[in-house]
Amino acid sequence: MTGELDITNHAKVADYLCRSRQRPADQVVLDLAGLAFMDSSGLRALLSCHQDCLGQGGELRLAALQAVPARLMEITGVHAHLSVHHTVDQALSAALTKISG
Repeated sequence: MTGELDITNHAKVADYLCRSRQRPADQVVLDLAGLAFMDSSGLRALLSCHQDCLGQGGELRLAALQAVPARLMEITGVHAHLSVHHTVDQALSAALTKISG
């Protein structure tokens, strides 16, 4: 993801995330290195995907958060409930471990 995740595009992103999963237990990794800004509606879209994934035996993993989105997650306490990784490689490794374990 790049740019901003906010009130102007959160519905499209949420819809895309729902449609992109092909099997119920899919592991979803989002590379957020290019996401400079996120507001509460963007956060809600990620939380919705997280809930959908968990409800179907999968998991959402976020990678490479930038300062502003990371701060929003910290302030709201959401970071404690999501799988957040420093790098995409770490997120992919965790997802693959979950699949094979």
